[in-house]
Amino acid sequence: MSPLNTQCRARGFTIVEALVALVVLAVGMLGIAGLYVTTLRSGSSAIYRTQAINLATDMADRIRANRNANIAYLNAAANNNCFGAAATADCTPAQMAANDLLLWNAQLAQLLPSGTGTVGVVGASAPYTYTITVTWLEQASTTAASTQTYTLQMQI
Repeated sequence: MSPLNTQCRARGFTIVEALVALVVLAVGMLGIAGLYVTTLRSGSSAIYRTQAINLATDMADRIRANRNANIAYLNAAANNNCFGAAATADCTPAQMAANDLLLWNAQLAQLLPSGTGTVGVVGASAPYTYTITVTWLEQASTTAASTQTYTLQMQI
């Protein structure tokens, strides 16, 4: 074999090298795709958690604005026309509390998947302790959903 013949063989890639490079590239692309899916799932989880925090804080603000309702937030939600163009002239604090619960539950159902909420009140007299709980379903994997909960406690 002459030195000229050896130089011709050493040039370029062989098919085996090209296939190995292709496999390495494919594995890297699958890793990037998996990371992208995980990032999207985490992003939607953060959005739902932020919505839950905002909605719980909204109810806390409603309770602070209606301090005389006290334990009326334990009652059922009702449309008492205390808000909007059809609002009645005067609503009692208990009617306003029921109306607040109705509007809040509608927001929960609209903004969170299977979103529900409860307000608990503890105390016979001031200061009352309010426990606001927001619950929703979050897609944990491609088949299962997990229940997530955010709880806010405040005392007025």
